[in-house]
Formats: sequence, C-alpha cells, structure tokens
Amino acid sequence: MSSPPVRLNPNLDVAAAADAYRRYGWVQVADVFEGETAEYLAKMLETGIDWDLAFQGEDGRPAVLTRQQVVAQGDAALQQKLRAMMTKAGSGYGFLYLTYPLITAYLTKRDPGHPVHAITEFLNDAFVQLGIAITGRADIVKADGQLTRYRPGDFIGLHNDVGSEASDRLVAYTLGLTRTWRADWGGQLLFHDAAGDVIRGHAPRWNTLTLFSVPQYHSVAPVAAYAQGPRLSVVGWLRNAGR
Repeated sequence: MSSPPVRLNPNLDVAAAADAYRRYGWVQVADVFEGETAEYLAKMLETGIDWDLAFQGEDGRPAVLTRQQVVAQGDAALQQKLRAMMTKAGSGYGFLYLTYPLITAYLTKRDPGHPVHAITEFLNDAFVQLGIAITGRADIVKADGQLTRYRPGDFIGLHNDVGSEASDRLVAYTLGLTRTWRADWGGQLLFHDAAGDVIRGHAPRWNTLTLFSVPQYHSVAPVAAYAQGPRLSVVGWLRNAGR
C-alpha cells in the first residue's frame, strides 16, 4: 500500500472552529483532511488493518484480544465472556467494537513498516497543533489514539471519559471516515443530560473531526443489525504532560 503524507485540509477555518468550541465546549469540522488523505485513510481502515476485538473485561478493565487470541479462545469461551459483559452493561458500563491500538502498536513495533504508524506520528504533530489552536488549551502536549470499526451490534455505553492515567484526558476527538451512513443504522455519538435525555447526537460522517471537552456524558448507539457498512474512525484524547 503506497503511503502519501497524512495532511490536514489547508483551507480549514480554524478561527470559526475555535469560536464554536469556546461557546459550546464542542465543535465539528467538515473536510478536515485533504481529499486524497481521507480516501487513503478510509481505504486503509476498510481493507488494510488486522483488527483486535475490544470489550469491557470481567475485571472491569478494557480487554483487547488480537485475531490470533480470539481464535485461540474458541467461540464458546468468547461468547460466554461477551454475554457476561452484556449482562453487566445493562446495569453498569460496557462496550464492544474492533480496534487497532495506535500508540501501543507504535511503541511495541507491531506491524513494522505498515503505513498505519504514520497516523500516530500525525496525531502527535500536526493534529496536536490543530487541537491547541481550536480548543485554546495550551496544556495539550500529546494525543493517544485508536482506529475503530463498528459492526452490527457494536456499541459503547454511557461514560464521561474521565480516566485514571497519569496524563489527563482534556479533549476527546473523533476523526470520522465513514463513507455513507443512514440515520436508522444507529452508531450515533450521543450526549446525555442528568435526566437521561439525549441533548445532542452526531451521525457517523465522512472526513469530519469532532472535538469535545472532557468530561461530558456520552455513548455510541448500537449499530443496527441491518447496517450495510462499517462505522470507521480514529478516536482518542488530547492530553497534558501528566503528573
């Protein structure tokens, strides 16, 4: 797979995005990448990634299994774990989707030579600078990230993104690379108030950046069984230097 540079759209109206973020604590930016970059990244996520399976583990911590580990587990054992997760999600928190952990893969030299690592380098260079410019958060110094692929039934339950890591999650981001999506296919990024009402929702979109301040309660609606394509994105947080 050839690997053109990962480049932002040079015509972004950063000032308008910054004004919206300052007013509302969130913003969406359309056409965030150059067209060639968006096509290239989407193609990579569609056909060029060896995905892991991510779900809420039995110990309450995220579980990530490689394709080989999924096969080794056996279908019966895996389904038992997923059923247990679903039961707990009904009264607590749960999630299920396919992932590629960008930072971990980069640091452990997973898939050496794969162009996916250029995404990690982009996130911690041009993208961090864009995040600072839009949010006004001078304490942002780095970005983590993962690729995500949602299939029918995949979801993330209600949470507020407050983590326990040494570096704080300041701003959450989603770089949407879903080509086409229908409203009834689910998969919306939903924001919730204290009464349980949905106060805002964003459908999966093509070549669109979503930024929002942490903490805010949100979820990702389950993808419908009849959805005709994957929900694809790069997601993560912009972080400070840590304690």
